[in-house]
Amino acid sequence: MISGASGVPAGVGAPDATSSAPLPALEWKFSQVFGERAIGEEVQEVDIISAIEFDKTGEHLATGDRGGRVVLFERTDGRDQRTRRELEKANTVVSRHPEYRYSTEFQSHEPEFDYLKSLEIEEKINKIRWCQTANAAQFLLSTNDKTIKLWKVTEKKVKQVKNLNVDPGARGNGSLLTNSMLLNPKGLAPRLSSNGGPVTRSSVISQDFVFPPGGIPSLHLPSVVWSNEMTLVARCRRVYANAHAYHINSISNNSDFETYISADDLRINLWNLEVSDQSFNIVDIKPTNMEDLTEVITSAEFHPTHCNVLAYSSSKGSIRLIDMRQSALCDRHSKVFEETDPSGSRSFFTEIIASISDIKFARGDRYILSRDYMSLKLWDVNMESAPVATFKVHEHLRPKLCDLYENDSIFDKFECCFSGDGMRVATGSYSNLFRVFGATSGSEEASTLEASKTPNS
Repeated sequence: MISGASGVPAGVGAPDATSSAPLPALEWKFSQVFGERAIGEEVQEVDIISAIEFDKTGEHLATGDRGGRVVLFERTDGRDQRTRRELEKANTVVSRHPEYRYSTEFQSHEPEFDYLKSLEIEEKINKIRWCQTANAAQFLLSTNDKTIKLWKVTEKKVKQVKNLNVDPGARGNGSLLTNSMLLNPKGLAPRLSSNGGPVTRSSVISQDFVFPPGGIPSLHLPSVVWSNEMTLVARCRRVYANAHAYHINSISNNSDFETYISADDLRINLWNLEVSDQSFNIVDIKPTNMEDLTEVITSAEFHPTHCNVLAYSSSKGSIRLIDMRQSALCDRHSKVFEETDPSGSRSFFTEIIASISDIKFARGDRYILSRDYMSLKLWDVNMESAPVATFKVHEHLRPKLCDLYENDSIFDKFECCFSGDGMRVATGSYSNLFRVFGATSGSEEASTLEASKTPNS
């Protein structure tokens, strides 16, 4: 958790080119940990987190793992539990650290097999994106390599079945049921065992159960009642499949709340959230002859406010800004942001480390943040020739590029983000470390923070 950030309201969001005031110092301290393993416990491959995403309000957090599961957390410190009289007596506002609690989890994707291509499709979650909230229900998109799914998460009251005729725990005395029984998750009546008795999660009718002499005096219909207990239920509303020949690397929601894009190595598709069997291909860089392929799409992102504008990055280190109003197939870009290498500085690794792994728009609409292997770059949408700022992240690894190439670490991908006020940028690194840089003009802030219980100890 980071505290001490600038007091600018969230949503202002763009670095001020004229600002020179120093930013308040960051205060980095441990807050919470989820899924901590015990000493000596081995980490299972399916439990490794592969995607993480906050919603726009910060009230909800979603994580996806290699096992295809999505786990949701909700913020608990946002609501002040004090009475109005207690709040009126309080002279100061109590500052709270963000606290989250486990909310629910569900299996989003299962392993599949493509019989036409003889290819296994793993269940690993690549990306998660929150959608617009509707009627107190949360919506989110999750994707693996091939299939995107829209999930609806709502609170529902738990149904209970009471007044059953036979107690499942009875052993020969034919006593009537006194404990309530939960319905199964679909709200249907409890399933029956081979001898006709109801089966519960906690107990079943004993094998030596016998009816009392003369049978049961009277039979009555069980009753279904609503309890005061609430539970979160996740349901899959849409499945968007069979639209990508290559692995999906990005999904991004549009500001119109009706459409989103999905991108793989060579194509970007436009979807309507309500239509799962049809998408529109808006970007296609696949050459007629695959031997002529020189670059692939690495990331794609919709503009935060202009629903017709999106950007995508490539493995050659360029960012293309396109306007969907120009044509149905956006094969021509409006702008291209690319930094030219000084003559004589190219090497075998130049193109590899120039590949952009992630891009983000600033909320103020004017800036784009990109991440390649060595650095973060901040681009002004009005200046295409060079970034307005370059933040060195892995410069200390430059002498070790040969070793990194041999063990494939040079192909590792890192994400990037703006702070809520847009005054700072952050990205990950190795050894549980991440870097935070001041993005305002003249700022020299460059912090290295550690994600652990005892940071920087």
